[in-house]
Amino acid sequence: MRTNSFRIFILLTILLAGCHSGEKPVSLVDYVDPTIGNVGHLLQPTRPTAQLPNQMIRMHPVRADYLDDQIDFFPLTISSHRQPPLFGVLPGTGNPNAGNWKNRQTYDHDLEVTKPYYYSTYLIDEDITAEFIPGAKTGFFTFTFPEENNQKLKFNLVHEGTWNIISENILIGIEEFEGMKAFVYGEFNQNAHFSLEENNQKPTLWADFTSTGPVEFKYGISFIDEEQAKRNLENEIPEWDFGGMKKRARNIWEEALGRIEVKGGTEAQKRTFYTSLYRTCERMINISEEGRYYSAYDRKVHESDRDFYVDDWVWDSYLTHHPLRMITDTKKQADMLDSYVKMYEQGGWMPQFPLLFKDNPAMHGFHSTIVFLDAWRKDIRNFDVEKAYEGMKKNATDATMLPWQNGPKTVLDEFYREHGYYPALKPGEPETVPEVHDFEKRQSVAVTLAHNYDDWALGQMAKELGYENDYLYFNREAANYRNLYQAETKLMMPKDAEGKWIDIDPKFDGGPGGRDYYDENNGYTYQWNVQHDIHGLIDLMGGREEFTQTLDQLFRESLGRPKYRFWNMFPDATGMVGQYSMGNEPSFHIPYLYNFAGEPWKTQKRIRFLLDVWFKDNIFGIPGDEDGGAMTAFVVFSAIGFYPVTPGIPVYSLGSPLFEEVKINLENGNVFSLKAKNCSEVNKYIQSARLNGEPLNRTWFTHEDLMNGAAIELEMGPKPNKKWGAEPSAAPPSKLEFTK
Repeated sequence: MRTNSFRIFILLTILLAGCHSGEKPVSLVDYVDPTIGNVGHLLQPTRPTAQLPNQMIRMHPVRADYLDDQIDFFPLTISSHRQPPLFGVLPGTGNPNAGNWKNRQTYDHDLEVTKPYYYSTYLIDEDITAEFIPGAKTGFFTFTFPEENNQKLKFNLVHEGTWNIISENILIGIEEFEGMKAFVYGEFNQNAHFSLEENNQKPTLWADFTSTGPVEFKYGISFIDEEQAKRNLENEIPEWDFGGMKKRARNIWEEALGRIEVKGGTEAQKRTFYTSLYRTCERMINISEEGRYYSAYDRKVHESDRDFYVDDWVWDSYLTHHPLRMITDTKKQADMLDSYVKMYEQGGWMPQFPLLFKDNPAMHGFHSTIVFLDAWRKDIRNFDVEKAYEGMKKNATDATMLPWQNGPKTVLDEFYREHGYYPALKPGEPETVPEVHDFEKRQSVAVTLAHNYDDWALGQMAKELGYENDYLYFNREAANYRNLYQAETKLMMPKDAEGKWIDIDPKFDGGPGGRDYYDENNGYTYQWNVQHDIHGLIDLMGGREEFTQTLDQLFRESLGRPKYRFWNMFPDATGMVGQYSMGNEPSFHIPYLYNFAGEPWKTQKRIRFLLDVWFKDNIFGIPGDEDGGAMTAFVVFSAIGFYPVTPGIPVYSLGSPLFEEVKINLENGNVFSLKAKNCSEVNKYIQSARLNGEPLNRTWFTHEDLMNGAAIELEMGPKPNKKWGAEPSAAPPSKLEFTK
């Protein structure tokens, strides 16, 4: 017999699922569906994370993906995006040495409720309901058991650690990972009988409850010490008020999502949009605790009156994620850049992928340089810019550019600075440089292009700060992409150390992910990776007409082999349209390039098609690795009608908005609006535009326009107006300044 509380749970499940049964959501947060994208096309799925915006407690059931109908356990938090969880709890009944404790717990998808602020599931074999609410440094679980069985909770450790019993209703846990520690201080609403099962360095703690009624467990987590974990709990959850905490968490999300309000569009488009906006709040995370934070970058506890943020993958996030925050969360963005500066001071290098527990030298490039320039030019300057510049320049001059490697420069980096490109090996030629990663390889073309953009940003920042010699030098270095442009193929192709072209198939050669020459994508993607000098690339390709014809062909070019063969070699290049990969970050800006060559109607066509095909509001609705907000920030920008093609140049290129009206409620009190008259699924082409009531004949507007609360009006229609935005003067700026 199910309990009354479970009947209430079923009723609430039905009510909360109303947005999928034809009823319109009553608030913005009701549009969010954290299960969108929970089945990956080939690689990583999204997770139905319950979390407050940019806070460190992140909980989702540990399972393979949404198709998996069993749960390993519920983590108390995770260490970093897509990194292992910390601590775990699983409810059950009966003898710990028999029965369901030997298995993962089975759940029913239709009885699972996933919200940004609340998670609940029904463990069907055990007749147990588990519910969770996230705090900033805390969490709150409620477990409703069947009345006739024993009530048990199993607490596990993911890494080495210990459990300590403080009293009949209080426990402390410690996990040690990657040279640091996490502490949890937890309390129960009723007394428990505890028993400890030693299992090497990962002991299991059992908690048995004999009282009737739901078992509630609230806890605080700290990366400083157990006393701080206790204070985090006392500060955030002083009472046993699960419902009150749920309401507060919901209100926090409603406020965060309310930064961007949309009208019009379909209900499915709104679900995709607001779910994407929710995803962009997963990272970076604030790990400050009462004015203190533990830094893995010098292994010390620091005091600070500013929030300290970690967990960023800047290879992805510089494109969309950071630029979006520079609109919606300017103070938070400034604190994040201040955190980068602090990590440089503490660790000696400007970080690449600053995780909670270390700087992970993942991917390639020093793209935080671009983020700093972009912020500076958007008047976000509340950080030590001189110290930031010092770190940016040190990375450029002293650090190795090798993918997935931290440390000082190598002979390959010296070669790059002398010859203007990263040298590649011929197919089958053995590696001679010991620092090169065995799997990631040299990525010679990708590395060259990435550091051209980074050098451009460093040169531009030098110009902003008055360092003329640095500006002249790094601006020249930003033109190095021309050394790998092959006019016959119009592709960026590898050269050996003697300066000779290496003859490869740019669609398929280079080993897994093309990593000998490219990275995760083939030559048809990296053909366009010159965001800092798009007009220079147009000139190289023979002018606007040749450029657009080549761009057209990208979306039409065949894979040249069966799909299974292509994806066996390029599993990251998903969401394919011809040779265009919607499922990987280096492709994001490509559909907007038509704006630069006088055919913006093609951008409007492509963007609408890509959003409609690849970003559905279902479990398959993310075409590649979403990367904690990077891909979904692309969706947010594209859905509201504009995109930052060149972070570092504070302008936005117009696309084709999904909604009739967009309002961005800015922190400075202004409201930016974009109205698309007659906008619909059919009416996707811009017929004319106005900015603050005046005709807008160009395809872009400035960040200053946006922050001043500009009003843009678009007249939309079913067929393209090929004259609007066609003049060279209508194209967005992106031209390298050549210096002698």
